[in-house]
Amino acid sequence: MSHKYKTFAEFYPFYLSQHCHLMCRRLHFVGSSLVLLIFLYIIFTGCYLLIWILPVTGYGCAWAGHFFFEKNSPATFAHPLYSVLGDWVMFKDMLIGKIAF
Repeated sequence: MSHKYKTFAEFYPFYLSQHCHLMCRRLHFVGSSLVLLIFLYIIFTGCYLLIWILPVTGYGCAWAGHFFFEKNSPATFAHPLYSVLGDWVMFKDMLIGKIAF
């Protein structure tokens, strides 16, 4: 049984512990960047049929990092909401240089 986190602040250190491998974090960063770019493309072109590609791109990159480099199970499976929030907080932390990538 997985741990039940009461707050995101409690969950985030665990989330970071699941992203120790540099290549895993880089793949998360690439996936999140692509999601933002594709989202902007969809908004500006009105091509809403492409919305399905957002989770495929984001999770595809992130899960490749876990399966091939980190060798662990993505936190998304046990903690889907906190994990999505963790992706974006980690993305921000990498952008500002708080976390190396």
